[in-house]
Formats: sequence, C-alpha cells, structure tokens
Amino acid sequence: MLAKDVMTTTIVKISPHNSVRQAAKVMLDSHVSGLPVVDDDGHLIGIISEGDLIRRTELGGGAVASIAEMEMPAEARADAYVKRSSWKVGDAMTRDPVTVDEETPLTRISKLMQERGIKRIPVTRVGELVGIVGRADLLQAILTAKQDETAVGDDAIRRSIATRLGENTGLEGLDIKVTVADGVVNLWGNVVTAECRRAARTVAENVRGVRGVVEHFPQSCPEDATGI
Repeated sequence: MLAKDVMTTTIVKISPHNSVRQAAKVMLDSHVSGLPVVDDDGHLIGIISEGDLIRRTELGGGAVASIAEMEMPAEARADAYVKRSSWKVGDAMTRDPVTVDEETPLTRISKLMQERGIKRIPVTRVGELVGIVGRADLLQAILTAKQDETAVGDDAIRRSIATRLGENTGLEGLDIKVTVADGVVNLWGNVVTAECRRAARTVAENVRGVRGVVEHFPQSCPEDATGI
C-alpha cells in the first residue's frame, strides 16, 4: 500500500503567523497532537507539535538554560531561546519536516516514523500539502490489509511455508523441514532457541489453510503442539 491509499486529506493546519496559543487551542479542539504549518500558497514549511511546546516558557521550561544548552554555540542557544519564547508559530515550529510523496510505500513511512521518533508524516505534491499519514492510518492499513492468498491444499501450504522461512525471519540457514497433512503442519529441524521456534511457528500460522502446527524441535515442550 502507498501513502495515497491511507493518507488523511482533510487536514487541520495552521499559518506561521498564528500564535502559539492558537496552535495549542486548535490541537486541543481537533484532538490532534501536531499541526502542519503552511504558507499563504499552501506550501508546507514546518510542523508544530506537542514536542515543540513542552519546553515553552509558559510552562516554566527554559527559564534556566540546561548544561547541554550552555555548551551550544551562541547561534544555537539563540535559536533555542526564540523557539521556546516567541509567540509566533513560525518561530516555535520544527522547520524542514520529514515529508513523503503520494507514491511512498507504507513500509518506508513506518521505517521513517521509527527512525525519527515521529507520529505523523506530511504528504506533498510539488511542495504542496495534500495529505498526512499518522500512526492511526497505519493501524487502519493493518485492518484492511489483504489476507494471505496461498492456494489451498497441503502441497501448496508446504511450499509457501518453506519459501517464507527464508524471508527475513531470522531462520535463514536453518535446515527446517516441513510436512503438511490435512492442514496440520509439522516442523522438523535443529532449532533450539525459543525465539526461533516461535518465528517458525508464526511463519506457518500465517499461511491460509493451516489448521494446526506441531513442532518437532529439540527441547520442545508438550504445549508446543497447538491448533489454530
């Protein structure tokens, strides 16, 4: 799925000329934790979020500079002061936010959120804001994702599991044998860690048509034989 498939197109946004107090009110009224900041031409120039506001002088933040801040160059300390003290959104916002275009896969968006520690990513078209993808949109994508389309039948199930065992599962290189009878999967091999056993079982359970999984791994316990 791509950004355009899940993005929210009804966007609550704000101008850089609005006040920080107005931004806080809009966030509360709209039940959002961040707002895109757009100029008069509709181009995205920043984002203002809860994270930008937690060190505001109104909250007592920044009244005394931290040790880390005191070690910054003068220009950086001046910028930090303006960010926490100015009444304007344009000064308090995060500039040059991470953005994606409409054709960006959700896997890339999810990775960006994890790497940057952010909750939402604006979607732009030639610099103009056309949507936003938040974590809730990714959750919705999970609900609407296509189910496994493996063909029915024991042989098709066996081949699908055998292929998936080597696809970024942590099981690459392990000689795991798979047999299937009436939808019940039997897994064999020298898989000794609990983590790898769980990964192997998960691979099997995610294939359509599987009715149960039985593990024949070393140190496996009676409860390792389960039905789905």
